[in-house]
Amino acid sequence: FDSLPPAHYKETMNTILMWMQQSETKLSMPQVAITEYEIMEQRLREFKALQSSLQEQQKGLNYLSTTVEDLSRKAPAEVSQSYRSEVEVVLGRWKKLSAQLGEHCQKLEERVNKLQRFQNDTKTLKKWMAEVDVFLKEEWPALGDSEALEKQLEQC
Repeated sequence: FDSLPPAHYKETMNTILMWMQQSETKLSMPQVAITEYEIMEQRLREFKALQSSLQEQQKGLNYLSTTVEDLSRKAPAEVSQSYRSEVEVVLGRWKKLSAQLGEHCQKLEERVNKLQRFQNDTKTLKKWMAEVDVFLKEEWPALGDSEALEKQLEQC
């Protein structure tokens, strides 16, 4: 019985595997071009929540690693190697998932910032165009009024 992991090990392993599967599915959704700021913000919040969840799941992963190390001291080599291989596969997926999640968050943050700047620039440009439109529709000064013509030239 010393060569078998505790029941909590299997529960933790199943929980982590299920969590990783769900997270991998979320991350594998095709990235579409989103031009609405609110949708991008929502997606970023979802990724940040996934990162928080990843950190919470880290405790379970640490438990699996330490349990396998303890087990390897007590169990026969072949049993020990079997559990070690299982945990190595999980650690590899975990590392890949963690890197992918970080990359997605970084890219989305950059895109959210770019879109926000673009929206701000667009508002500024529209305001300027409205002011120019008002200016262009103003009545032109008479040809003999050089002072008014100079003032309008400066405005142009």
